[in-house]
Amino acid sequence: MDKIRDQIKNPVVIAVLGGIVGLILGLVIGWGIWPVQWYDAAVTDLRQDLQQDYLRMTIDSFAKNNNLAQAQERWQALGDNREEILSDVQIDPRSVTPGDIAKFTAQVAGSVAAPTVNGTQPAGAETVPTEAPATGQRSSLLTIALVVLCVAMLVIAGALAYMFIFRKGRGGLSLAGQAHQASRQAVKTDYTALGEQAPVIQFTTTYLAGDELYDDSFSIDAPTGEFLGECGVGISETVGVGEPKKVTAFEVWLFDKNDIQTVTKVLMSGYAFNDATIRQRLESKGEPVLIMPGDAPIELETATLVLRAKVMEMGYGSGPLPPESYFDRLTLELSIWQKQLQA
Repeated sequence: MDKIRDQIKNPVVIAVLGGIVGLILGLVIGWGIWPVQWYDAAVTDLRQDLQQDYLRMTIDSFAKNNNLAQAQERWQALGDNREEILSDVQIDPRSVTPGDIAKFTAQVAGSVAAPTVNGTQPAGAETVPTEAPATGQRSSLLTIALVVLCVAMLVIAGALAYMFIFRKGRGGLSLAGQAHQASRQAVKTDYTALGEQAPVIQFTTTYLAGDELYDDSFSIDAPTGEFLGECGVGISETVGVGEPKKVTAFEVWLFDKNDIQTVTKVLMSGYAFNDATIRQRLESKGEPVLIMPGDAPIELETATLVLRAKVMEMGYGSGPLPPESYFDRLTLELSIWQKQLQA
C-alpha cells in the first residue's frame, strides 16, 4: 500500500490506471451488461449443420410452391460450399424426401451450376444474382478486430503499470518504497537529550537517484490539532543530459499560516555551489546553501515557526560528470518549533 500511495501522485501512473479501469469497465458493460445483439446474419456465417437445415427448408419450400427464382436465390445464398452442403443433405435428408432432393438438384442446383461458354449461359438458363450477402462477414471481422484491439490495449496498459508502479530497484523495492523505508529507519534527533526544547513535530524525507518526481510535503499541526502551516523538499535543479535526471540542488521550504510569504532555501551540491552561473540562477529561488554531512542544521524562520533541516545521510553519484555534481541519495530531517510569541 505504501508503494502505491507513493506513486499515486504521478500523473502518468494515474493515466495508466485510468486506462486500465476504463478498459475493464468497457469490457464488462459491452460484453456483460449491454452485449451487442447480432441479427440478419448471412447464411454463409451459420454453422454447417444450420446451413444444412436451411437447405432442407429450401428444398421443401421449392417442392411445395415451385418458385424457381426464390429457390435459386436461396441456393446462391449458401455460398461457395453449397455443393458440399447439398451432398450432406443427400446423405442425411431427414425431413425432405429423396424425390424432392432430386427435383431440386435437377431444376435449381443444376441450372445454377450450368457451365458457361465464352461468357454466355446455355439457352433457357435463367440469370440469377451471384453475389452473396457480406454483412455477416464484415460483422465477424469487426468483432475480431475489436477483441484484438482490446487485448492489445490491456497488454500495453499492464506493461506501463508494471513499469511505473511495480518496477523493482535496489532491494526488490520501487524507488519510492526504498525512500520510504530509508526515511522510516532514520533515527530522529532527540533534542531534549541535547538540553533543547522538543520540536512540535519532526519529519524525515529521502531522495534516491532516479526518482524524478521527488517532491515531499508535510502538514505542520500543533499537539492540539491546530493547523500551523506546511513544509517540504523538492527538486530545484538538474545537471547533464540523459535519463535519469541528475539532481544537483533541492529546495526546502516553510509555509506559515500567520505569515504572508513562504520561506525557501536552496540546498546545493558542491559543484553547483561553486559554479557561479548555477548559483546565480538559483539565488532567485531562495538563499543558496552548501550541504555537507555533519554540518549544522539549516534554519528557515517565519513569523511564528522555525524549521531546522538536518542532513542525516547523503551521497554523490559517480560518472562522466564532475565530482560532487549530483546526488545519489539524500535524507533530511525536518524539525519544526513554534515561536513563543510575546503578549
